[in-house]
Amino acid sequence: MSKLPPVLANLPLPIIGSPLFIISNPKLVIAQCKAGVVGSMPALNARPAAQLEEWLIEITEELAAYNKANPDKPAAPFAINQIVHKSNDRLEHDMEMVVKYKVPIVITSLGARTDVNDAVHSYGGVTLHDIINNKFAQKAIEKGADGIIAVAAGAGGHAGVKSPFALVQEIRQWFDGPIALSGSIASGGAVLAAQAMGADFAYIGTAFIATEEARASDEYKQAIVDGNSDDIVYSNLFTGVHGNYLAPSIVAAGMDPANLPEGDLKTMNFASGDGSKAKAWKDIWGSGQGIGAVTEVASAAAFIEKLKREYQEARQRLAL
Repeated sequence: MSKLPPVLANLPLPIIGSPLFIISNPKLVIAQCKAGVVGSMPALNARPAAQLEEWLIEITEELAAYNKANPDKPAAPFAINQIVHKSNDRLEHDMEMVVKYKVPIVITSLGARTDVNDAVHSYGGVTLHDIINNKFAQKAIEKGADGIIAVAAGAGGHAGVKSPFALVQEIRQWFDGPIALSGSIASGGAVLAAQAMGADFAYIGTAFIATEEARASDEYKQAIVDGNSDDIVYSNLFTGVHGNYLAPSIVAAGMDPANLPEGDLKTMNFASGDGSKAKAWKDIWGSGQGIGAVTEVASAAAFIEKLKREYQEARQRLAL
């Protein structure tokens, strides 16, 4: 078994909800945590920047009240995602808010930074860094991250190309800390499979788009329900980093999914609240390959209950 920090050691279900750009909000995070999985959201979803403090107050107060009323069944902790790439000119402000409200878990993306890890550790928080290969995983731990989010092939949004079997196996050869696996996980059976290959947690994002609490259009949610892996396109056009997207949304934007030009990381502008690129991202729908398992739009609690049931059924099938 991995060495897990206390905040991650006793989750009712071994699942971390991944931060969904634009889509995750306090309502979804709170629902995830109350249902027993780690809920998360990108700091940059709060626009303008001042809204982040309002959201952190809402989340911390709501979960504290819930835990007081349910001491025998407390909520799971929550996480905030920080883009640490130099294009994010909000990072300093957003990290000040993270430290002020002692966010239990911080998920870092697009770069490993010692100063960010140190800031989180200063109040006892935990950092998880998302990576797409073993080299980046080693760099993240060297820079002070507590755990790894292994983003394998088939994950929604920014994704790698490595098989989850290969990626987890290589990391486990040298790292005995927390690993969350991302990539096409949308059922309780897949959660157990992630653990069987050496991960501690399943990292689930796309399936939560099709929940009532998610800040996505009804059309987007229905596209998740109606789609399958054949509808996913892998491209770096939209953010400069390769990711998986729904082909119908690309067609609706007037582009040919089979003939997309290359993007450029230098053009990224995560902090822009009203730029044309930000608007374009909103119209292109990210999605992982696991959407074939999503059959309806439901509440986050109902979906998590389904995962819990499937997880137990999978364990019983294997007599665990």
